[in-house]
Amino acid sequence: MKEVDEVLGCFNEGVRRLLQLHLASGIQKCLLQLRYGPHARNHNYMIIEGQKLVSYIYMNALAIRKILKKYDKIHLSRTGRMFKNKLQKMHSGLLQSPWLIELIALHLNLEKDGMTPETSQKFRCNFEMSKPTITCTLSDSVAIELDLTCCICLEMVFDPVSLGCGHVFCNSCACSAASVPTVEGLKAADYGAKCPLCRQVRVYEDAVHLTELGTLIRMRCKDYWEERLQRERIERIQQAKKHWDQQCRAALGI
Repeated sequence: MKEVDEVLGCFNEGVRRLLQLHLASGIQKCLLQLRYGPHARNHNYMIIEGQKLVSYIYMNALAIRKILKKYDKIHLSRTGRMFKNKLQKMHSGLLQSPWLIELIALHLNLEKDGMTPETSQKFRCNFEMSKPTITCTLSDSVAIELDLTCCICLEMVFDPVSLGCGHVFCNSCACSAASVPTVEGLKAADYGAKCPLCRQVRVYEDAVHLTELGTLIRMRCKDYWEERLQRERIERIQQAKKHWDQQCRAALGI
């Protein structure tokens, strides 16, 4: 279990570093170049590093699956079953990681700009409203497909966020599920608030915005993005008015 945690930590940290390098500008860009070297901002370097991370996470997920298959034949005790359930959950977490979604989205964003070299790994997106997905094909027989449908509004995620448990939602949908106004953000959610999908608690404090995925959807689905943006803007204005009205009433003791 400790080794699996280390694998997840190594992968997540690697993806965060690549996203930092890609999104950095101004002083932050210069500081990162000093820290990681001038080659770090090279797009080919970022693509190669991204490929290594995808292969790394897949090989470890495959290893865990083989361990589970062998373990099932040997350990039938209650403790053994509990361990198996935990490891199965972590195995699913490896291949459903929001950082893997961000890594694939990063590759597709660079590809859109014509900056990616030819590789054995194939990345593609399908933004049909019936089932929006992004896919990474590692070989002829192995592909990782990730669903981009928000399970609350049942539309493609807009302004996507990932909760601490790894599930991805629209930012406004996640705020609604946590009973907090969008203007306050997910960090203001109560500790007891649960993920709408898995019912795990204390997942909102570790929520992260999926910037690369948001950019990908905005660039590839402009009409959908604009339509959702108009809806969200009206809703956010209404929420902001209600929120500040409540704050004023509380301050005045009304």
